[in-house]
Amino acid sequence: MKVLVVGAGGREHAILWKLAQSPQQPKLYCAPGNPGTEAMATSVPIGTEDVVALADFAEREGIDLTVIGPEAPLLAGIVDHFAERGLRVFGPRRAAALIEGSKAFAKSVMSKRGVPTARYGDFTDAEAARAYVREQGAPIVIKADGLAAGKGVIVAMTLEEAEAALDMIMSENAFGDAGNKVVVEEFLTGQEATVMAFVSGQTIKLMVPAQDHKPAYDGDKGPNTGGMGTYSPVPVITPELLAEVERTIIAPVVEGLAADGTPYQGVLYTGLILTTEGPKVIEFNARFGDPETQVVLTRLESDLLDVFNSVVDGTLEQQELVWSNRAAVCVVLAAGGYPADYRKGDVIHGLDSADAHSAIFHAGTKQTEAGIVTNGGRVLGVTGFGADLREAQQQAYAAVERVGFAGVHYRRDIADKAL
Repeated sequence: MKVLVVGAGGREHAILWKLAQSPQQPKLYCAPGNPGTEAMATSVPIGTEDVVALADFAEREGIDLTVIGPEAPLLAGIVDHFAERGLRVFGPRRAAALIEGSKAFAKSVMSKRGVPTARYGDFTDAEAARAYVREQGAPIVIKADGLAAGKGVIVAMTLEEAEAALDMIMSENAFGDAGNKVVVEEFLTGQEATVMAFVSGQTIKLMVPAQDHKPAYDGDKGPNTGGMGTYSPVPVITPELLAEVERTIIAPVVEGLAADGTPYQGVLYTGLILTTEGPKVIEFNARFGDPETQVVLTRLESDLLDVFNSVVDGTLEQQELVWSNRAAVCVVLAAGGYPADYRKGDVIHGLDSADAHSAIFHAGTKQTEAGIVTNGGRVLGVTGFGADLREAQQQAYAAVERVGFAGVHYRRDIADKAL
């Protein structure tokens, strides 16, 4: 079987890492791929949003299944285009992917279905947004409505910070068209967690939970990033709480999308905050999380290829998901300065140092004559495995010591909340 994975980051490397373990021994391709994915997949030099060229390639090469990694091609309608051409593809159609592409759309779906989430208002007029912020008071959360690479969320602790955030998003266009509309939410407190699920129509199969670390610095300080590290399992997510999340959040949203004529197929990512009133939704994503995938898929014992095929074929209810009891911790190695300005082109050492207790997933890397160099803000996801979280954390940080580059920055407290 020929499988094409679309994307170039750590998430796609982790997907391919897992697919390469399939007993079906699929022939793997990655578009455009990265130096890490080249060890297991043939790189295809086509951009992730070049929908027609990707479909042409899949048709020409006889690709049996295409798996869409990042959100941008989903919102560019890649699944719709592939389906129109009779090509098998894993991911939601554009109308369903709006659950990530528009925070206001996601809020409206939740409102209709009574899904617990923060109180909010959405605005296209900056003055109306300012008036709402002054009325609600601080702390308060300001979000660009559209895609902003995980950085379009500002937690404002004062009214001055909130108004500055509105200026940055709506007047200065810091996130481009993503900030043409803003969602202003009440500030919620509690631990955050991620629950991803495979969804096909109205069939839901939950994955094991993970906890991401968005702020750049230890102790959850500093600006939000695309994610500085993750761990799984998450002790605060008990089996009872997980069942509640499925019953009160994921199932109503999946049913709501289907009822509105936009049935969901693919991975639905639910970002949660565990408040004193129970779990509430922070955000939905229409694909695997990054870097959550780097810990969740490393715990999957089932054949990922079987799972993907069952979602596309509508037979997910017959698919059993088996998960390992082992723990996984992923530490993201970022370029110094990330998420603000950061430099590229620093040679990376130790990329072949992974052992039986670790894996190194490439995110922002590039092959040059000098060797593999940094080429993004989040450069590597170094994942450690162990019988429990403490051992997995030790293995992750031991692996971090063996790999690096000039100016490397990483958090030193990934999984501390659980320990």
